[in-house]
Amino acid sequence: MRAAYLIAPRKVELRDDDVPKPDPGGIVVRVRVALTDGTDLKAFRRGHPQMPMPTRFGHEFSGDVAAVGDGVTAFSPGDAIMTVHSAPDGTCWWCTRGEEELCERVMETKILGAYAEYVAVPKHIVDRNAFLKPAHLSYEAAAFLEPLACVVHAQQMLAPRAGDVVAVIGDGGFGILHALVARANGARPILVGRRAERMALARSLGIAETLDARSGDVAEELRARTDGRGADAVVESTGALDVWEAAPSYVRRGGAVVLFGGLPGGTRVAFDAARLHYDEIRVLSPFHFTPRAVRAAYDLLAARAVDVEPIVSGRFSLENIDAAFAELERGTGLNLKVAIVP
Repeated sequence: MRAAYLIAPRKVELRDDDVPKPDPGGIVVRVRVALTDGTDLKAFRRGHPQMPMPTRFGHEFSGDVAAVGDGVTAFSPGDAIMTVHSAPDGTCWWCTRGEEELCERVMETKILGAYAEYVAVPKHIVDRNAFLKPAHLSYEAAAFLEPLACVVHAQQMLAPRAGDVVAVIGDGGFGILHALVARANGARPILVGRRAERMALARSLGIAETLDARSGDVAEELRARTDGRGADAVVESTGALDVWEAAPSYVRRGGAVVLFGGLPGGTRVAFDAARLHYDEIRVLSPFHFTPRAVRAAYDLLAARAVDVEPIVSGRFSLENIDAAFAELERGTGLNLKVAIVP
């Protein structure tokens, strides 16, 4: 089979590998669609501490079951499947406390290598985080299960009430997904961004309110749209230091800030302590996802409660994966996520 290897920053090599065999309880998936994401782009640009090069990479995918291991009864060869790339072990200290996203082995047992014709999915993922793909759902939409699960986990931590104003800062793929999930949960999202094409896309997907961050004071505009209070919650989805630090100024007294976009290790962030304390601002920093969030993301996709396919801005063959990342690096227009089709 063909598989893409990241062998150095900005250098991807297509290699011939043996088709994997399923372990007991595991399956092998014939990849139909793999999606790019921000982590892959960062790894492409400068490497990643969890991806020693040379490495196979890519982790958002869907496809068909090609083979099943001993003991697998939930899936059969030929089944269309959607899954994520990790699952908690269910036995560590964090798992027993219901904090499965922090499982001490969830990262070391994750799988990579979706930019390939086949990928092996081990038993612990098959048992907890794999689903049959509904016939009406495209492979592209099904491949959104992993990023959507990350968003759902954050929204579950936030738990906005019906009608709450949730300001999402950042008009990238994750920002648009946050706005879509907030709307599906009955909240009133306002997407704050800088790119007219992306905000127009969000409006076409049903996000009625957008705010151009270049047009004035974001905090003032949010207060104007909320009877002077500020948003009930803010989701920071840019991964920019200045936006992290500004986020508490966008919410009302008693509001919540979700720091979703990651910053590099060692970064120090400054907040107004009086604002956090006297206005009782909650600060949440979600990581990864839980099986509960994966299931909820699956339900949203299966019910077509969120329209995700328009977020895909391009489609490339496996042979042209370099061109796919070059397009993402340009970062112009609607370059949000790219589908790799082996």
